[in-house]
Amino acid sequence: MAARIYTDKDVDLRWLKGKTCAVIGFGSQGRAQALNLRDSGIKVIVGLYPGSKSRVRARRSGLTVLHTADAARRGDIVFLALSDTRMPAIYAEQIAPNLRPRQTLLFAHGFAIYYRTIVPRKDVDVVMVAPKGLGPMVRREFLRGRGAPGLIAVHQNPSRHAKRTALAWAKGIGCTRAGVLETNFREETETDLFGEQAVLCGGTSALIRAGFETLVRAGYPPELAYFECLHELKFIVDLIYEAGLAGMRRLISDTAKWGELTIGPKIIDHTVRKHMRSALRDIRSGKFAREFIREMKTGARRRADLLREAEAHPIEKVGARLRGLMSWK
Repeated sequence: MAARIYTDKDVDLRWLKGKTCAVIGFGSQGRAQALNLRDSGIKVIVGLYPGSKSRVRARRSGLTVLHTADAARRGDIVFLALSDTRMPAIYAEQIAPNLRPRQTLLFAHGFAIYYRTIVPRKDVDVVMVAPKGLGPMVRREFLRGRGAPGLIAVHQNPSRHAKRTALAWAKGIGCTRAGVLETNFREETETDLFGEQAVLCGGTSALIRAGFETLVRAGYPPELAYFECLHELKFIVDLIYEAGLAGMRRLISDTAKWGELTIGPKIIDHTVRKHMRSALRDIRSGKFAREFIREMKTGARRRADLLREAEAHPIEKVGARLRGLMSWK
């Protein structure tokens, strides 16, 4: 059965009128959602620590900026627009002691709740509104009169109005313009992590590097390898984004179409699918989360080593030089 899609006509934004929405953090998602809510006529305050460089930027945007603890006290809805690594400590030290019954805690990702790095008190609503796009896209689409699609979920609902709050927030930031699906914290967390690791970030980066290395080792110029394996990827992704896989296939050349249909399955074969299933098992069992949390708590030295190794790859040097020739960038 197809999932229900909520759009603007299904949601009453007036549910947020008279409520104070506290956005904790002013990074990519925090900024976008705070500004979209404000432009939707909702009262927004921003919570930041005293030395935050974002305080000036938030004030220049016309937003009221308070200390994190004060914002948590004053907000009827408290959105934790923080990274998964920073969120537990900030929550424990500055937010949890200032919560009161019948407030709503709102998340843009299910990681902290699902893996219990945050365990909220039982007398507050806990919801998620997860735009399917980075913060700049959420803001840009809103300003264009469109919106990024999104997900909503309810984890705790003592007020019996948690879903209504989540949908109203989704409308306030523009997501219901494009469509919002209801899910739960487990499904959102597991699918989001899997998508990042297997396809969007991990899989795509590894595929690009492997293609680049294959051409260079075969004697082709690295500049040509860069263009064919990285630069042109944007054009294909844009086609897929606009028209789906079948639509992309209709628009590419006959050689590209034949290669996609016959060679693609040989590259992404049963071995790759086996590794994907293994990655999903580690996510669902909590193994990935435990390893990630342990890495962050012990200084993230392995992550730093892996980042240095990735950034030293020859494709980075070639790419930086070629992008420097593209004056419009």
